[in-house]
Amino acid sequence: MPIDIITLVQAFILGFTIGVSAALIPGPMMLATIGISIKKGWRTGLYVFGGHSLVEISIILLILAGASSFIMKDMLSHIAIVGGLSMILFGAIIIRKAKEVLTMDITASAGKLDISSGPVSAGILTSALNPTYLFWWLTAGSAIIMQQYLAGVFAVVAFIIGHWLADLGFLVSVSSSFSRGKEFMSRRTHQRLLYTCGAFLIAIGFFFIISHNNVAAMI
Repeated sequence: MPIDIITLVQAFILGFTIGVSAALIPGPMMLATIGISIKKGWRTGLYVFGGHSLVEISIILLILAGASSFIMKDMLSHIAIVGGLSMILFGAIIIRKAKEVLTMDITASAGKLDISSGPVSAGILTSALNPTYLFWWLTAGSAIIMQQYLAGVFAVVAFIIGHWLADLGFLVSVSSSFSRGKEFMSRRTHQRLLYTCGAFLIAIGFFFIISHNNVAAMI
């Protein structure tokens, strides 16, 4: 089967945008990265990403293992609906978080975080023990991965590359900025990006719900 370049580009852009959307939320991984980078420098972002990616690739492989058997045949349409609803929910959460960014002291919040582990461990723990992160992959994330799987393995790879480039770039930017005593972006810019990403996720969520019958018919 020939590789559809447009499909790969779309998968890459989707992965990158979702990666940026998730990374921008001031959550445990961002705060851990800030807290450690103040003490250990800009390389913190690289190591936190390394731990995070180990958890993420394990989850994706488990999704693909299910996608190639039971789930693909019987549940994809339902998962597309659940995934779409979950994306709408996460989009709404991001928009709500955007309202808090202007008043939130991210540096102070990071300082209150008790981080006794190294950056790789921090990346693993803030991913594997984050219920919001796990819920995302069990619903919206799995729906996206399975939809990409229908387009081919290369579409999944393109999505992962886009997603990881967003994660890596963001975490390194955060650690580089805070290790020099600077914020990685202005609060107003941070808020605007969160609003944009939230709206994007909501739009993708509605697309999943509307097109769930077409997705199921492709099997």
